[in-house]
Amino acid sequence: MAAGDNSGRPPCLNFPGPGPLGNSQPSNSVFSMPASNGGAVVAAGGAQGAARRPNPQLGPGGGDGNGVSTGPPPTAQNSLQQPAAAAAAATGAMATPASNMATTAASNASQASAPTATPAAASVLVYREPVYNWQATKSTVKERFAFLFNNEVLSDVHFLVGKGMGVQRIPAHRFVLAVGSAVFDAMFNGGMATTSTEIELPDVEPAAFLALLKFLYSDEVQIGPETVMTTLYTAKKYAVPALEAHCVEFLKKNLRADNAFMLLTQARLFDEPQLASLCLENIDKNTGDALAAEGFTDIDLDTLVAVLERDTLGVREVRLFGAAVRWAEAEAHRQQLQPTPENKRKVLGKALTLIRFPLMTIEEFAAGPAQSSILTDREVVSLFLHFTVNPKPRVDFIDRPRCCLRGKECSITRFGQVESRWGYSGTSDRIRFSVNRRIFVVGFGLYGSIHGPTDYQVNIQIIHTDSNTVLGQNDTGFSCDGSANTFRVMFKEPVEILPNVNYTACATLKGPDSHYGTKGMRKVTHESSSTGTKTCFTFCYAAGNNNGTSVEDGQIPEVIFYT
Repeated sequence: MAAGDNSGRPPCLNFPGPGPLGNSQPSNSVFSMPASNGGAVVAAGGAQGAARRPNPQLGPGGGDGNGVSTGPPPTAQNSLQQPAAAAAAATGAMATPASNMATTAASNASQASAPTATPAAASVLVYREPVYNWQATKSTVKERFAFLFNNEVLSDVHFLVGKGMGVQRIPAHRFVLAVGSAVFDAMFNGGMATTSTEIELPDVEPAAFLALLKFLYSDEVQIGPETVMTTLYTAKKYAVPALEAHCVEFLKKNLRADNAFMLLTQARLFDEPQLASLCLENIDKNTGDALAAEGFTDIDLDTLVAVLERDTLGVREVRLFGAAVRWAEAEAHRQQLQPTPENKRKVLGKALTLIRFPLMTIEEFAAGPAQSSILTDREVVSLFLHFTVNPKPRVDFIDRPRCCLRGKECSITRFGQVESRWGYSGTSDRIRFSVNRRIFVVGFGLYGSIHGPTDYQVNIQIIHTDSNTVLGQNDTGFSCDGSANTFRVMFKEPVEILPNVNYTACATLKGPDSHYGTKGMRKVTHESSSTGTKTCFTFCYAAGNNNGTSVEDGQIPEVIFYT
């Protein structure tokens, strides 16, 4: 549930598009049911005010012979006051001649007509079904059950749906409900079955409940942007998975960056992992737009944490911090707290620790987070030291880069054997390379110490060889365990590598002697296990100061990349 929503009901969505799904005709109302099923349902402003009508008989005074009333239709108010009259009409019809029934229908229509009818209501032509022998006009079981939807005919239970002034009394049939829902079956036929003929449902919206009944009576799906979340809630409550699936499919088709966060909150609330996964993928691809959406500040803390934990967000960390501050201001307001830096930090809780401040540039950090007063003085100082000195002090924030690339991480190793003792004196290890297709390099694998567990300081770079332009770098460190394995050192952001262009990989290490590779290969090919696509690396000697690294032996044994 979105933070700050105390209604206990799912919110509605704002989708552009044609109106409700299903076979209903478009209307100006938020939620409408076809009149051909024996009862018009027109709800103004969402889930309120649906009009139910009795089913008077045909006759010279009540219609044109085709079931279309030529007189003024009953208002919602009068219709809601006449369930007993409708039932009486249904009962008495069996013993009343057609002419008398027509007279009675005309009289009832006259009484139900007009002091409270609105101009809009007066302009609607209402299709009326005869109560007597209505079965003869329905050729299939589906048509007969569809006729009973929201109809007093044969009804044996009523639901009082909604709260306060929005309560709506809806007729139903126990058998139909029990056949379509295990929850209704237990309600009416289980060991604790209710004997009440009126059941209150204050937590359900009338429009959503009518959509559920419509589906149970006729298999027709009637959902729209205004009702999809409340219908999903109702379908889950009454265990109707087929309607749940229709709601989820509707949400998938209408998923966009500006509603991804709100849908993610609801998907987590309703335990819809497939929908939640699609929302997260959308946020990964459109992180900036999703963070800028109005609904972002309405999400709950758990949803914010779930997003900030991801390694695949496609936005700079300083923008994530700005979005988190916006959310904290809104959350402080919801908790009736002053939006002071202390209260912002309080409501952010764990989310603050998931902002990866070390991935910012020193300029970004100095202009934003350092002056926000949300971080403590100690945290600000340690982060400034992290940006400016070597060896870098440890900080309390994650420094693992976020990679906005999808797919599987790949790597190639260019040496066939590992030997001991490679020394460092401040000179960079360098090797030139090119590839046959576009890739994104996210880091290198480097050898570590031969003297047991050790920490190294390292600066890694990728340089465009012809222009000598630095395309990506990271001044960081890594810990090794003394083994001959490689140890990952990652860039802050992926570095794009174009096909058949020369680049230089550089690593400047500070630390004790390390392992190194021998029996190097000039060409190394990686083949995708899923697609069979081949990525071919070609390595060349980098002239100048390279600390001895070459094609045959040296450092930088591994390149980590995405295709």
